[in-house]
Amino acid sequence: MPASTTKSLRVAVLADSDTRWKWGSLTANRISPAESDIRLDGFLLRGRATPTARQLEEVGVRADSLREVTAVEFLREMAKEQYDVLVLALVGGAVQAMLHGLAHAWEGREKRPVIVTGYVGVVYEKLADGLLLRHGADLVLANSRQDADSFRAVYEGVGADASSVTEVALPFLGGTAYPAGGHDPYTVVFAAQPSVPESRKDRTYLLNRLIQHARLHPDREVLLKLRSKPGEHTTHIEELPYQKLVQKADPPANFRLVYGHMGEVLDRTDLLVTVSSTAALESLHRRIPTVVLSDLGVREALGNHHFVGSGCLASWDQLDAGHRPSPDAAWVARQGVAVGGTPSGGGSYERAFDVARFRITELLEADRLPALAPYYTPVTAPGYLPGILARHHLGPDGSPLPGAPAADKEPSPVRQIVRRAARGAYRHGVQRVAPVIRRMGEL
Repeated sequence: MPASTTKSLRVAVLADSDTRWKWGSLTANRISPAESDIRLDGFLLRGRATPTARQLEEVGVRADSLREVTAVEFLREMAKEQYDVLVLALVGGAVQAMLHGLAHAWEGREKRPVIVTGYVGVVYEKLADGLLLRHGADLVLANSRQDADSFRAVYEGVGADASSVTEVALPFLGGTAYPAGGHDPYTVVFAAQPSVPESRKDRTYLLNRLIQHARLHPDREVLLKLRSKPGEHTTHIEELPYQKLVQKADPPANFRLVYGHMGEVLDRTDLLVTVSSTAALESLHRRIPTVVLSDLGVREALGNHHFVGSGCLASWDQLDAGHRPSPDAAWVARQGVAVGGTPSGGGSYERAFDVARFRITELLEADRLPALAPYYTPVTAPGYLPGILARHHLGPDGSPLPGAPAADKEPSPVRQIVRRAARGAYRHGVQRVAPVIRRMGEL
């Protein structure tokens, strides 16, 4: 019998929300070298957006182990365990804190894991800030050629090493291509976003227009696709859930709220409508007619400015009148979607991860990896970095601060109850108290 060529690969993913867990775990599988037998251990960073069991189930990604940790607990785990690849699926500040914490934890070690980080979707705000906070990872993944060019320009512009920037694609693209004959009934899906737009007025406007579209087209099924249920949080805080706004409306029978995996909803979608959700790229990848709304303007604050040149910008008035968008092929290609092959796999989409796999293979085979060297240090950013590290109970050198949570025992029942109560109070404050205070301030 020939010897097996399968190599065991231990991969850890640290994520701080449901969407980042989805991105991180799928990315880990996409970029792992061929013929690898992957053991995937998931770690959920404790915080206001820690996913619930329902959210994790909805993502549909399975791990060999999955547990909730603090930043210091995770660093202590990494100091004890030997992983091959570590994916940091976190907000920029948390990535920077982990890079400094890991550099301290692995000081003097012969071998360390290959560290990978990146973004869940399109990057349309805080480009320089987010990128420099991610600098220091071995691979900083860019989800498109457009993002890769922007990332390198930022790093080179501040004199930082840009060799870590690696072009890939969004790891959750795929699914069945849009059928030529469409679906019966014709289904319109509005992909809601937790924080875009923010104001009650704008969110109520979008909801009313969606309901109006359902009334104007009683032969269509009109779905409002929601990211989370009340009390849950995703990557962004949602202060005014559509579930509450719709209680004051009177939608027709062909209008419904839906949850669940976005891919399953797209399986029956004939027209995807959104303000700026990454779901638009998933939809375009499947060749589903896709509209990015211009009703509230094309503005950086909304994120829909990213779609300038896409051919997808349109208003509800145009959609009510029967408009069907036609995406610009060159623009779509620069986003890394629908670029040859089939949406479900093969072609250039699958090859989009080849460079990352090759680079990781090279790093895994190296005798020794260089010490972690983020752009931000106590010398280059003495007024910024210490605060970022302190938020995760780390000192300026990346070491745990006195009083940081210990990792050698499970939280006591009392601590677990207090933690749940504190998280519930935080979410209540975000969803109920904060909007009231803002309204009072406007009086």
